[in-house]
Amino acid sequence: MSDSVVVLGAGLAGSEAAWQLARAGVNVDLFEMRPGRSTSAHQTDQMAELVCSNSLKSEAENSAPWLLKQELRRLGCLLMDAAQVARVPGGQALTVDRGIFSQFISEKVASHPLVTLHREEVREIPAAGIVIIATGPLTSDALAQDIARATGVDRLYFYDAISPIVEADSIDYSIAFRASRYGKSMDASDDYVNCPFDKDEYNTFIDALLEASKYDPHIPEDNTPYFESCLPIEEIVRRGRDTLRFGPMKPVGLTDPRTGRWPYAAVQLRQENLRADSYNLVGFQNSLKFGEQARVLRLVPGLRDAKFVRFGQIHRNTYINAPACLTPTLQLKSDPRILFAGQISGVEGYVESIATGLMAGLHAASIRKGMEPRPFPRETALGSLCHYITGADPRNYQPANITFDLLPHLDEQTKKKFRHDKRARHAEVCRLAAGALDAWSA
Repeated sequence: MSDSVVVLGAGLAGSEAAWQLARAGVNVDLFEMRPGRSTSAHQTDQMAELVCSNSLKSEAENSAPWLLKQELRRLGCLLMDAAQVARVPGGQALTVDRGIFSQFISEKVASHPLVTLHREEVREIPAAGIVIIATGPLTSDALAQDIARATGVDRLYFYDAISPIVEADSIDYSIAFRASRYGKSMDASDDYVNCPFDKDEYNTFIDALLEASKYDPHIPEDNTPYFESCLPIEEIVRRGRDTLRFGPMKPVGLTDPRTGRWPYAAVQLRQENLRADSYNLVGFQNSLKFGEQARVLRLVPGLRDAKFVRFGQIHRNTYINAPACLTPTLQLKSDPRILFAGQISGVEGYVESIATGLMAGLHAASIRKGMEPRPFPRETALGSLCHYITGADPRNYQPANITFDLLPHLDEQTKKKFRHDKRARHAEVCRLAAGALDAWSA
């Protein structure tokens, strides 16, 4: 068996897995096919490039996304350190400057003496040694076919979409206004730029959106599988004219200073980098043709003269049927020397991908040292995430973000104690998770 652990893919999961292995004193051969071969969504050759949003979800205390990040921080997660260094204002969300985030990780991982970085495509799973497959949702076709052979089941996939980004100086601030919903912000600042609609403006926008042409995903439209939590806006509006007003365009908690009232609808823009020279349209992922995007999105009040840094795009995400293939330690049932991490392992979301990378790295280090890898406690967010992806019904499997629904339910006595206080129930779940992680780490 080789002395090195091979990690395929230097995205979020692969970078974190490589870091955890190196921290544990294990040599790593890290393979990344970019820049020799790029993908339809990546724009750089940096490690851990954030392709879709620049948000790592909520930092609200005792929320499920906060709990998962807290567990990662306690375990020495490199990418959580990077997020803190690259942080930009984002209300209660952990949002980052993509460039600084990726550069920090790239420099740390590539300079570690136990990590050897190979800039080349791997077309087959190595036949020997410990391997972590973290090639992400845009795995190359050749390797994906070999993964399908190794797992013994058909690959699954869904379509994901990316939000557009506009230049900050092209926003009309005589119309758009700064505010966080209900005034909530991590630092009491107004972190979002809000574009308010009245009823007529909203209906004009919806009509244009419904008429706009989109790119053909090359499969029958009625069968296009999207991840439910990241639907393109043109798919949302197909469910009814007001669906966007109760989704990404909801105006609640946003008081327009021109009127002193909440608008009929609103588009929120979130700072994209530390220079604050560009903003992304929150929740406005779409698959419209670029010319159509420019036409439709310039109907948003305050964006009439918008200059686009990036248009929205659609791309295919590949993932395995984890419940049929993986053990609770992310090992392939048919070949335990192979582990999976990141979106290809069957999770959805940046932090969830980072989490599986950290866990796969720790488990692979245990295997490399001749020890049996230990699953994370079910009471933790980490353990519950693995419990879902490896224990769900394989017949109807879809990737999931971390939610309290994935964690164990409180016992009846505790639920009764906090029956009228949801926040207290969530705080108790987080307290139990912290205790279980402490016991596991001891």
